[in-house]
Amino acid sequence: AAAVTGALIPLSQVAALERQIFDFLGYQWAPILANFLHIMAVILGIFGTIQYRSRYLMMYAVWLVLWVGWNAFIICFYLEVGRLSQDRDFIMTFNTSLHRSWWMENGPGCLVTPVLNSNLAPEDHHVITVSGCLLDYQYIEVVSSAAQIFLALFGFVYACYVSKVFLEEEDS
Repeated sequence: AAAVTGALIPLSQVAALERQIFDFLGYQWAPILANFLHIMAVILGIFGTIQYRSRYLMMYAVWLVLWVGWNAFIICFYLEVGRLSQDRDFIMTFNTSLHRSWWMENGPGCLVTPVLNSNLAPEDHHVITVSGCLLDYQYIEVVSSAAQIFLALFGFVYACYVSKVFLEEEDS
């Protein structure tokens, strides 16, 4: 259990912090809030492991189920599954702005060209065209969410197993 704690939970924390940084850069408020809650849950999971508290680990496991759901939604959003549309829905910013993923303009190989004299943008925004990307931003976001799901599934199994071990030790 200690070996898993030494590798899995810090990896999950680093992945969440990385994601938090890029969501801040893109002004995506819904993911920022979700990432913050996830970081707190991971800290709770670490505390539960160190202090031998199965209750904290079970709360961490419950959070991971919600986290998998959130990341599945993110994947569906960026792949525009069903009625979701990135052009119409500003869910990630709580409908407060037109900001998009940071990766849209800063992805690998992307060339950003401003469109001058565009009537499409509000006064405080600018219109751009993005071309030449080696990997479109949607796929970067999908891969990031898929990695979060992968880590969460391992974390869930870990939390359930270690919690069971702690409960068995309490009983004996």
